[in-house]
Amino acid sequence: MAKDLSYSCNECGASFSKWSGRCDGCGAWNSITEHKALASGPKGKTLGGARGRPITLTDLETQEKEPPRTMSGVGELDRVLGGGLVNASALLVGGDPGIGKSTLLLQAAARFARNGLKVIYISGEESNAQVQMRARRLGLEKSPVMLAAETNLRDILTTLEAEKPDLAIIDSIQTMWADNVDSAPGSVSQVRSSAHELTTFAKRNGMSVVMVGHVTKDGTIAGPRVVEHMVDTVLYFEGERGHQFRILRSVKNRFGPADEIGVFEMTGKGLAEVKNPSALFLSERGTPAPGSVVFAGIEGTRPMLCEIQALVAPSPHSQPRRSVVGWDGGRLAMILAVLESRCGVPFTGLDVYLNVAGGLRISEPAADLAVAAALVSAREDAALPSEAVVFGEISLSGALRPVVQTENRLKEAQKLGFTSAIIPQQAKQPAVNGLGLRVAVDLAGFVEEVFGARSV
Repeated sequence: MAKDLSYSCNECGASFSKWSGRCDGCGAWNSITEHKALASGPKGKTLGGARGRPITLTDLETQEKEPPRTMSGVGELDRVLGGGLVNASALLVGGDPGIGKSTLLLQAAARFARNGLKVIYISGEESNAQVQMRARRLGLEKSPVMLAAETNLRDILTTLEAEKPDLAIIDSIQTMWADNVDSAPGSVSQVRSSAHELTTFAKRNGMSVVMVGHVTKDGTIAGPRVVEHMVDTVLYFEGERGHQFRILRSVKNRFGPADEIGVFEMTGKGLAEVKNPSALFLSERGTPAPGSVVFAGIEGTRPMLCEIQALVAPSPHSQPRRSVVGWDGGRLAMILAVLESRCGVPFTGLDVYLNVAGGLRISEPAADLAVAAALVSAREDAALPSEAVVFGEISLSGALRPVVQTENRLKEAQKLGFTSAIIPQQAKQPAVNGLGLRVAVDLAGFVEEVFGARSV
């Protein structure tokens, strides 16, 4: 009888019915390995047989207690976690190399340990001496955190079972090696198996586990996407190496709001939380300059103000350059097309550079109007008033659409000393006293009123 086999790529996880030397999915050579298919049941019986135990069913009205949480004392971290660390949960933290993942988790481990949790920090990338050296630099050497340097998953699980910690930090999941999987550490099979074993062990033993994940050049966590489905919370640690700010962003959270962010500042003594990010992002903003616009955005549940900068210059090349940092390049192309088609503001033959100050990344469409204002301001060499904030979504017809949480955006702007705002027309006027509102119906009217720019 023929063996029931399957083949998959260790690099991208693509499945194949037969072996080949090169993966058709990612192009890697010698990355396809053989796997035995799952058995149909004990002793070859089908799953429809009378085996196993009946599961307990409940209804939607049954009141379940909320899972207990433990606060770390780091306000920005607790905010991203949804109010603290949930017992028996699995977390995955990803980020670029050298961005500060290990520093953040070592600081968090020390805080949790001081709050009464039994914490084990297991490093597969550094020795105990290296971790201790970082702890001394951060002033955490007196914290009751237990350390280990190990990559063998079987030995790690045996140790965790004997020690019974409340929290285990695995740095990183790509270095873990399961001896029952026939592939190299860091491969798709190893990462998937290690994450599954650690997550299952944590749920079964009432222990929380935090796994660090490396990211690819595209910014996603390396390995199969199924790992992100296994865990309860997925956090990304973002930031630019040239900036001191770091953003901890929740992209998945079963126990709290997704897309919540925490802001940290990298200092000589580790990561310091930033309690008022808007004031910090705007702290270096000087006199009004062409191409500079303040955008009132929403990150998770928090209103946040940041500066959007644009530069427009004649292009020496036949094809003008479009460069974007901190925003979507495709959306920039759309805004430029709307400005040219609906407002008569041409950008032909001009290089366009767009930057979100402070290393922040913006994804919400509410930044459309602020980006358009920055582009026209830079092209016309006319600065907007320094006390004004701008936000609104632009449609392909040139109309302006209202955005969510308008009042929260305006209140945050007012708290930071701004006296006016340019917003789309609202169905209901925002109740914010002491703030002058300029309502724009469409983009063409906004450009004509603010800049007087028209087609030539």
